[in-house]
Amino acid sequence: MSHSTPPVANGTLAITLDRLRAAPVVIATHNAGKTGELQALLATLGVRGDGAAALGLPEPAETEDSFTGNALLKARAAAEASGRVAIADDSGVCVDALAGEPGIFTARWAGEPRDWQRAMARVELELAKRGAVLAPARGASFACALAIATPEGDSLTVEGRVPGTLVWPPRGNLGAGFEPMFLAQGQQLTYGEMEPEVRAAINHRAAAFQLLCEALGTAPQGAHVPG
Repeated sequence: MSHSTPPVANGTLAITLDRLRAAPVVIATHNAGKTGELQALLATLGVRGDGAAALGLPEPAETEDSFTGNALLKARAAAEASGRVAIADDSGVCVDALAGEPGIFTARWAGEPRDWQRAMARVELELAKRGAVLAPARGASFACALAIATPEGDSLTVEGRVPGTLVWPPRGNLGAGFEPMFLAQGQQLTYGEMEPEVRAAINHRAAAFQLLCEALGTAPQGAHVPG
């Protein structure tokens, strides 16, 4: 399941599949896992992508107040710095009982250095304070915004969400962040228990990518990316 914000094209239809295929796009993240996942998704459209880290591009501070805003900020920064089309994502977990937190501050809940066990324990403590013990009170969603930006200033944004519930204790060690705690709607395994290729086909990034394909008027080839 997914939710989208309306795709945005600033004045022209400059962002087309042909434009994306013309040269490798910049994947505006230094996270190796995200880079690999986005490279695999883009490959289903015949689009090549180079990670920002490999290109030596800086990481801008995420100063916007939404997933879409931060994704667009990162994509624009990479496009300006590289002179190439760039794609970026911003994602996090939104807990219903916590009024959508951690949300865009998901990484900050893990502190420095990142400690996701501590972050998950903090969420569980906050849920316990609110008496959110049973599944109906533990609703959450994983959100992912994807943004494409060109050096000329055109942009396209979408946002996908996967609803689910939070389990305790966390299950599985195959995921990162809050994934061992997240049970997607209709699934028996947490993201942390799923093999990476299985998770990548059904997660929030895949949901956002499906919406991106729709905005581009195309569909992925050679891979199943559900809506």
